[in-house]
Amino acid sequence: MRPIHFISGLPRSGSTLLSAILRQNPRFHAAMSGPLAGIFNALLGEMSGKNEFSVFISDEQRRDVVLGLVENFYRSVSNAEVIFDSHRLWCTRLQAINELFPNARVIACVRHIPWILDSIERLIRNNWLQPSSIFNYQPGGTVFSRAESLAAQDGLIGFAYRALKEAFFGDCTKNLMLLQYETLVNDPGLAIGAIYDFLQEPRFSHDFEHVEYSAEGFDTRAGTPGLHRVRRVVGYQERTTILPPDLFKRYENESFWQKSALNLRGVRIV
Repeated sequence: MRPIHFISGLPRSGSTLLSAILRQNPRFHAAMSGPLAGIFNALLGEMSGKNEFSVFISDEQRRDVVLGLVENFYRSVSNAEVIFDSHRLWCTRLQAINELFPNARVIACVRHIPWILDSIERLIRNNWLQPSSIFNYQPGGTVFSRAESLAAQDGLIGFAYRALKEAFFGDCTKNLMLLQYETLVNDPGLAIGAIYDFLQEPRFSHDFEHVEYSAEGFDTRAGTPGLHRVRRVVGYQERTTILPPDLFKRYENESFWQKSALNLRGVRIV
């Protein structure tokens, strides 16, 4: 089987940008979030006790089925030597990843929470003619109700944030790295170099001024054009938030990975 690694973490935190950079290396296959993690979970559900025939399925068979899924999913998609699969669910599956793929690495992209909210709010306002799938295509609401929906337990940010906490504070962190969006856009050479070291892969000379990635068809269907668009030149763009001050302040202290005292397991943070 080809080596496989996983990209996970928070939304609007650079996972698509990271994939766009990595795919410049002809040895690597990387893309936006895909269906593999969802199918992985669905298979486990279908082999559970809710299936009356589950008594005929052993744990060894369950293991073989999900292992075969991951092994074969990219067989006809790419000839790359190394596969990167992206999805926020992977942070909830570190135990499975460690057992199935002991050499796999999980890169969790993170970003200051208020700026994630700001980024999503900008998308919604820029595409006001097209209600977004992020909010079940509902056109109403305010910036406050949208923030509460995003931060809810099963919301776009809320679920990913809790999954990230599960991974960060759990006991399967040996193959986990947190990549801060701020580092990736301010010093992409440092960030990508650290990732290559983490992966134990030979370094590749990436071009941070000619990054390309497009998923306009998917984004338009989701009612959120630009959702996976990356800027051609990697760099930090300073701006003033469009969030009300009290809303920005409400989530300002949620970036737990920035507090070294909480990193009890010595998770790599770039």
